Amino acid sequence: MSAHNSLPPEAVVLADLAIILTVGATLVHLVRRLRQPPVVVEIAAGLMLGPSLLGLLPGNLPARLFPPEARPALSVLAQLGLALFMFLAGWELDPRRLRGRGRAVGTIAVLAMAVPFVLGGGAAALLHDSQAPKGVGTGMFALFMATAFSITAFPVLARIIRDRGLTRTHVGVLAMACAAAGDVVAWCVLVLVVALAGARGPGGFAAVIACTVAYGAAMILVVRPLLRRLLRNSAAWRSGGTPLALIVSGVLLSSYATSWIGVHAIFGAFAFGLVMPRGESALEERIAQPLERASALLLPAFFTLTGLSTDINGLGRSGFEVLALVLVVAVAGKFAGAAVPARLTGIGWREAAVFGTLMNTRGLTEIVILGMGLQLGLIGAQLFTVMVLMALVTTAMAGPLLTCFGRGTEAAHVPSPAPAVPELTPSKGQ
Repeated sequence: MSAHNSLPPEAVVLADLAIILTVGATLVHLVRRLRQPPVVVEIAAGLMLGPSLLGLLPGNLPARLFPPEARPALSVLAQLGLALFMFLAGWELDPRRLRGRGRAVGTIAVLAMAVPFVLGGGAAALLHDSQAPKGVGTGMFALFMATAFSITAFPVLARIIRDRGLTRTHVGVLAMACAAAGDVVAWCVLVLVVALAGARGPGGFAAVIACTVAYGAAMILVVRPLLRRLLRNSAAWRSGGTPLALIVSGVLLSSYATSWIGVHAIFGAFAFGLVMPRGESALEERIAQPLERASALLLPAFFTLTGLSTDINGLGRSGFEVLALVLVVAVAGKFAGAAVPARLTGIGWREAAVFGTLMNTRGLTEIVILGMGLQLGLIGAQLFTVMVLMALVTTAMAGPLLTCFGRGTEAAHVPSPAPAVPELTPSKGQ
């Protein structure tokens, strides 16, 4: 610690970022043959740099490498990477995927969200007395946990579907449509949860909801047309980085606006991505790819901060019993809500199992939600650790299961119509 005291915090942050990136790059190289999405490796790297692994060595290394005075600056970098990621996630989550998919797809999408939501709420009711922080009611705790159980990480799902050659198969299109619908609903529920958690009484909650509705209307009626005009103006493209700078500014201001309203800043970044124009051929090269690279450099800091708040060694027997319950509910809920309804619509069992596996991936999206819950005091440190491990396991198991099911090759023989609209598909894997 004495060495750190002689250095300015910003110098320590630079060294910390170098350590984080080096560890992550090394792990990616080591596990490349396992065909895991990058988010699995990044979550694991964050856990390794925290008390769960590095803390087992003598000298209190996590505190020495990442001292408290350096963590606020590291958190700013992490939040910037997170804002860019949420913007890209919102941009890739195209609501037009839901058009014309038929009543059967709508039913599957509802069940894929509703079944894990109900099971998660039931598990939360069982865990409330032992896991909920003091002052958090059963209803609020169950609502948050149910949403966390029902989420599917749309970006990591899209990456797995591309890597497995399922982009234009029936199961791939079905998974993308159902995940899009489920995530939109989940984020809307989370807005209500955050508003309820942060509001001071019924009047405060009503004010937050009214401001949120006004913000949404402004994004659709004002910001979206301005973005279309900006991005379709050829003169703007010739001005070099001006459109990119304006887009990033918009993401940050939108994040500030939702934070000022009383909901989390990530909702603003996500909403800005939702209103971005789609189908423009130059957008991926000029905007999506640079922001994806920037986010990839900064997000490992977010995983490391998550790892510093996660101590697997402190779970104890009761904690691992909770982990077992959480894993069973998480996996069974998604498979029961996704694979079984898909089979009942006439899809073969193997293809339905591929669909259930895809819908069970959670990735970074889950950890973002859990971080919100920890920050708002809706869950405690032990349950946060358990849920982070659940996100890691359910995302990591997708690759081996898809290989067991033939990597979706059976599904690949069932063609589906090409998407009705051009799709922006940045190659991110979170």
